Amino acid sequence: MDIVLGIDVGATGIKGNLVNIKKGTLVGERCKIATPNHSTPENIVKVIKKIIEHFDWEGKDIGIGFPSIISNGRTLSAANIDRKWMDFEAEKFFKKELKANLSLINDADAAGISERYHGAAKDVKGTVILLTLGTGIGSAIFRDGKLIPNTELGHLKYKKSITEHYAANSARENKGLKYSEWGGELENVLLYIEHLFSPDLFILGGGISKKFNKYEKYLSKVRAKVIAAEMKNEAGIIGAAMAQRMN
Repeated sequence: MDIVLGIDVGATGIKGNLVNIKKGTLVGERCKIATPNHSTPENIVKVIKKIIEHFDWEGKDIGIGFPSIISNGRTLSAANIDRKWMDFEAEKFFKKELKANLSLINDADAAGISERYHGAAKDVKGTVILLTLGTGIGSAIFRDGKLIPNTELGHLKYKKSITEHYAANSARENKGLKYSEWGGELENVLLYIEHLFSPDLFILGGGISKKFNKYEKYLSKVRAKVIAAEMKNEAGIIGAAMAQRMN
């Protein structure tokens, strides 16, 4: 079977859908539930169980994209989720609670896998950097198609804080910035990352990628090509499902 349940855990919402991993497409309508205010392991898994019940998918293949550094099944960071996830045996916990054939991957890496095999990075050589611009900034780096996991470029030290506090979509919204103002901040962050990694291509993802035309012109100083993600807001779901079979 080429069908896997992909789940994308975000700071504000948890989304799931059945995915045809061979085609990189969703099967039917997605299910989205708000992320609990207290996003503890116990509360997050309750929401995931509701999504599994929605699709009647108990005991089958599940891939989860999660907003944390993932190493050997452990969550090593918790920037926009409850601190109980710090250094937590997350994959083991999910397998026990969900009784499924399950894998766990960083959410931005999941989005990157989706773009790598079915989207804007398909067959692209060289160094490709995907940035997901949402509540924070997630990142995925590929070198000649090979993923370098857990890069966390949204947490690079930058100015008086970190890059995501200036260039995430939440920064635009919270500061009430015009697209010209936010585009300038984003351009400076891209130039900073470009200085460190010399990528051949930047791919900008997250929900704001649908409005790429509103800020594309403010990114003209970046040497690398800058394009919008093709898989849009479903990239995390699709990539998480694909990672389950690649695990």
